[in-house]
Amino acid sequence: MAKKKADSDDIIEPLGDIDKVIHEPARLMIMSVLYVVESADFVFLRNQTGLTNGNLSSHLNKLESVGYVEVEKKFKGKKPQTILKLSVQGREAFEVYRKKMEDYRKKMDQALTGLSEK
Repeated sequence: MAKKKADSDDIIEPLGDIDKVIHEPARLMIMSVLYVVESADFVFLRNQTGLTNGNLSSHLNKLESVGYVEVEKKFKGKKPQTILKLSVQGREAFEVYRKKMEDYRKKMDQALTGLSEK
């Protein structure tokens, strides 16, 4: 019985140090979109994530405050435009996050395979 607990602790352990800033669902959506594009304007990001203006703005402020997102405010003609992109630090943090989640998924697959073989 103690062996099973140790095995489950080994499986769950990698999630203990997961980046909680990225792991929050709305911020994960934002980071995922920004990871696959060079940059995006606020309206595009809002449409891709389905977040409200206020919610998106709030999460972007958090991501900017930890250095994951760079925000550039400019004008396109007479209209204000906000351009967003992942910083180098944000891109690296997202890659680490993805690797940890993939490692966790693999450990879960191994654990489930081990259970089904017993």
